[in-house]
Amino acid sequence: MIRRRRVLVAALLLAGASIAPANAAPPASQWAETEQTAVRLIAATEAVGTTETIPLGLEFRLEKDWKIYWRSPGDAGFPPRPDWSGSENLSEAKLSWPVPARFSVLGLETLGYEDAVVLPIAARLERPGQSVRLRASVDYLTCKEICIPYTAELALDLPRGEAGPSPFAHLINRFAVRVPGNGAAHGLSIQRVEALGAGSTAALRVVASSASPFSAPDVFVEGPPELVFNRPDVLLEQAGRVAVATLGVHGLDRLKLPLTALPLTVTLADGPRGAERTVVPVAATGGGKASLAVILGLALLGGLILNLMPCVLPVLSIKLLGVVSHGGRAPGEVRLSFIATAAGIVFSFLVLAAGLIGVKAAGGVIGWGIQFQQPSFLVAMAVIVTLFAGNLWGFFEIRLPAALGGLGGPSTAGGLGASFLTGAFATLLATPCSAPFLGTAVAFALARGAGEILLVFTALGLGLALPYLLVAAVPAMATRLPKPGPWMIWLRRVLGFALAATAAWLVTVLAGILGPAPSAAIAFVLAVIIGFLAAGHHFGGPFRAAAMVAVAGLTAIAFVVPISAGGMSAAARPSALAKVWQPFDEAAIGGLVEKGNVVFVDVTADWCVTCQINKTFVLGREAIVARLGAPPVLAMEADWTRPNTDIARYLASFGRYGIPFNVVYGPRAPQGLVLPELLSEAAVLGALEQAAAPLAN
Repeated sequence: MIRRRRVLVAALLLAGASIAPANAAPPASQWAETEQTAVRLIAATEAVGTTETIPLGLEFRLEKDWKIYWRSPGDAGFPPRPDWSGSENLSEAKLSWPVPARFSVLGLETLGYEDAVVLPIAARLERPGQSVRLRASVDYLTCKEICIPYTAELALDLPRGEAGPSPFAHLINRFAVRVPGNGAAHGLSIQRVEALGAGSTAALRVVASSASPFSAPDVFVEGPPELVFNRPDVLLEQAGRVAVATLGVHGLDRLKLPLTALPLTVTLADGPRGAERTVVPVAATGGGKASLAVILGLALLGGLILNLMPCVLPVLSIKLLGVVSHGGRAPGEVRLSFIATAAGIVFSFLVLAAGLIGVKAAGGVIGWGIQFQQPSFLVAMAVIVTLFAGNLWGFFEIRLPAALGGLGGPSTAGGLGASFLTGAFATLLATPCSAPFLGTAVAFALARGAGEILLVFTALGLGLALPYLLVAAVPAMATRLPKPGPWMIWLRRVLGFALAATAAWLVTVLAGILGPAPSAAIAFVLAVIIGFLAAGHHFGGPFRAAAMVAVAGLTAIAFVVPISAGGMSAAARPSALAKVWQPFDEAAIGGLVEKGNVVFVDVTADWCVTCQINKTFVLGREAIVARLGAPPVLAMEADWTRPNTDIARYLASFGRYGIPFNVVYGPRAPQGLVLPELLSEAAVLGALEQAAAPLAN
């Protein structure tokens, strides 16, 4: 009896041993092998489970230097093509494509994979929970020096049961995370796709950003089969966190359509990281392939228009006094004085250009007017403007060193040195403003090398200096004015108040950076400086010398206040924005637009006078406020009063480096419609209408 039991147990153990390996076999087909390749079908689960979709993978192993192709192979080749017609309980099998590599051979550009790759597959079942019989006939091409087409016949059955992870789950997932999505998981974003040129000169510009610096970004574009896209030229900006890729486009003549009418799929790759977006390109907003001569012309015009912008108006007092003080003087003296002022303007623009070149080379954030984000600069400007106001009120005389103030002789209205510094001062106060054409010129320059930056900024300086050069060419415009007399005293006093108002504005900008208490302290220091200057003028003698010492000490205190306040980290921006505005959130824009919303973005700053003009006279109008506050419109404010690298990168993605900047997104404008620097009610309402989804019939 015992012996029989032992025999029965042994038989059962043998049966279990023979069955166990079959049950434990991993869910994979047999390898379909060739001399160059091996391919099989694998599953991420041991059984089908109860879900409608199960994850599979088409695994390729390749001999050294052999490759297979991506879904869009490039100039030659074709991708793997599975045929599932022999399968049972399979409704659909969706193949995904990890980020490919680029192969360049004899001028041919192809995209694909080498060594090993798994193409993830989402298999949707007709009857969830039931076993599935998978049969795939896979046509593929493998190439080295020669290309060989193959067909692999693969078979895999998955039983009913709990969908526990298989030994291949990690392998499939490792390649699934390389399939480009919107890029958020990898910190990547395709921000803008622009069409440049037309016909044979057509090109595509793709602007992308990365939370961490790019290593070797590449861009692949898919569109109508008639189009061919060149390998991109990639320019890295913002310390490598912004990539601007430009690709030549061929074949548009066969389509008889512009790039702005064609939907394209753009894939961004940076090593294993990827992002993908299907878009219709928009017309380029700046830079592009415009010739340097055209940009220099725009820079000259933009600099000239800058004379009419509100940022330059604070130096009107100095300009006006400079003109009227030449009444009755010799034409030669007038000419030299105005040439010196023009030279001060151009020199200051070159200094700005050199500073921006240095910051850009060091990987820092660059932009037009960003010095107004620094409290120390604002304090210096406020003190200088206050001293100029005191000078115009007659409290003291500004005497430059003989090497500066006396240049050109005593008869040149303070010397050529004073005229030169007047031009430099005008340039500094002009930088928080933007003017038509100026943004395009600055964007072109800052996106390029040192040579272009110097040339464009020289043209900007010449444009701002043109009125002075005009007077220098026709001195009679100044010499025929009445000679200076007692009336000049009253004019100086009035214009002194204009500069005092400028100092007050600078203090309000400081309030936006440091908070109300430190800015109030600086305002008090400036008022006391004026008080000491007035007292020194009234009492004279030794008290005047003591007053000057006190002014020097108060100036030092003004510079200490931002430091004692904890710098910009102590800033307290008001939390309550205007009723219709919400804080800028670039990551949320895409999702809002997909839901049918229209998003209006206003990049602004307290120091940007043009921004404040736009807010007061356009964005603050009742019709605009009502439109921005009514669904489906959402208004976002990006405050650049203080340094903010995210906002700087956002501007750079549009090829912009200065503000104001306004853009409207919507279902019909997912990449944004850029508005002009100077807004109008018609421009804002028109863009909101153009970006919105069409009304349903």
